[in-house]
Amino acid sequence: MTATEPRASCRRLRAVILDWAGTTQDHGSLAPVGAFVRAFGEFGVSITMAQARGPMGIYKLDHIRAIAAEPAVADEWRRVHGAPCEEADVQAIYRALVPIQEAVLPQFCDLISGTVEAVSEVRARGYRIGSTTGYPRSVGEIAAREAARRGYEPDTMVCADEVPAGRPEPWMLLRAMETLRAFPPCAVVKVGDTRADIDEGINAGTWTVGVTRTGTYVGLAADELATLTAADRAGRIREAAEILRGQGAHYLVESIAELPPVLDDIEIRLALGDRP
Repeated sequence: MTATEPRASCRRLRAVILDWAGTTQDHGSLAPVGAFVRAFGEFGVSITMAQARGPMGIYKLDHIRAIAAEPAVADEWRRVHGAPCEEADVQAIYRALVPIQEAVLPQFCDLISGTVEAVSEVRARGYRIGSTTGYPRSVGEIAAREAARRGYEPDTMVCADEVPAGRPEPWMLLRAMETLRAFPPCAVVKVGDTRADIDEGINAGTWTVGVTRTGTYVGLAADELATLTAADRAGRIREAAEILRGQGAHYLVESIAELPPVLDDIEIRLALGDRP
């Protein structure tokens, strides 16, 4: 868009906003899960990997609130501490969580296969690349630093502690769009692997692409996934697709490597007058 263009056109895409863990980095979104288990464990409360993974995608402080509200976790907290988990407790868990995340994250920063190539293709089309994450800035900077060392560097990154509220509210995505001067929303695509990612995009008015195989609902590292039978692997991917489709994703891909053809289809739909 030129400085003198009176109204933004939705005839072509302008930006792609990518999630981090499970979408571009950390196949299976493993780093956040273990950190939550350890953080609750420091307070004498054991949680399962499934309980830790359930609210994935939202701001980590909100994530703790959601885990603590799970009936089984709430009961265990009350048994251990003799009282319900209150907001002061949530804040204490969060203070324990952040240094755990900062310490373990570098071990989970390998890029998901196809990320560099897909991003290069997106840039070659003239689109800007943004990113949003449920990590706070101190953790997000580690993810970004390690990604840059491996060849991926978005034009902007917005973290959940930098806006009024994280996902599913749209403020991170809108902040990224503002920084990139990418608008209207129908000219933007949000890509992520969680329900919260899809809600973030829908609430901001953008196109949404859900990532299945490499994301949190399959929840396995690439080498772990490879050990499954073809039927088990397909079943896990199908379940992830059902979750994201049910959340309202406009498109589904198994990994970011499959993104460019989706962008082709969106461009065609925009030219025909379709909107998210």
